[in-house]
Amino acid sequence: MINIAITGAGGRMGKALIEAVTQTDGLQLSAAVERPDSSLIGVDSGELAGIGRNSINVVSSLQEVVDQFDILIDFSTPLSTAANIALCAEQGKKIVAGTTGFDEQQLKNINQASEKTAICMASNYATGVNLCFKLAEIAASILGDDVDIEISETHHRHKVDAPSGTALSLGESVAGALNRDLKQVAVYGREGQTGARDRQTIGFATQRAGDVVGDHTVLFAAEGERVEITHKASSRMAFANGALRAAKWLNERPTGLHSMQDVLSLNI
Repeated sequence: MINIAITGAGGRMGKALIEAVTQTDGLQLSAAVERPDSSLIGVDSGELAGIGRNSINVVSSLQEVVDQFDILIDFSTPLSTAANIALCAEQGKKIVAGTTGFDEQQLKNINQASEKTAICMASNYATGVNLCFKLAEIAASILGDDVDIEISETHHRHKVDAPSGTALSLGESVAGALNRDLKQVAVYGREGQTGARDRQTIGFATQRAGDVVGDHTVLFAAEGERVEITHKASSRMAFANGALRAAKWLNERPTGLHSMQDVLSLNI
């Protein structure tokens, strides 16, 4: 039995993860963590997630429960996740991280931490999305410079970053297949007299509305035909189940920095 700790236990993703752990063979929840100033400290995490009491109360720091878990699942903020990865590396704990937006120094530190423990990092843990990363790469390599490429995404009104980490990962998959530098060719919105479209660019469009969990589309448009690769998430359980799949896979790895593409054997 693999013992799982979850940070951000009171958030939308945290609750989904708590529920998913209880439904997954071979895993059990052993710790639930929230920020120190949260009003949820001391609350039963099972009741918090709406699945009934589980006697795992929410605590205010990972340090308090560092001896109670094998793998941490962290969908929080870059600052918090980076600190948690450092702690896990020191204590020999493994971590599945779904946080995006790390700066260069944080990424460097995470790479160094992966020499001490096993880390899985992904912008999106849904199995279907990760398949779309691969499909977008294949489509780009075949269609090449004969198409215009646009990436669109829609999320709930509470999402604070744009474009989404998943949209950027799709862009990286496409740019990599075309030997382009996404930082150089990305266009994040258009307005006014923009002139004719440069075929080398990769466009991004963002929408924030309602309670949309996450929709992503990559459009490849040529003269006379279009190819669209779309993923729509209707529940956060898609992300939670993928993260737990990654946790099971990671449990067999001693060290190293891995991705969901590795988990699904798509890095071929």
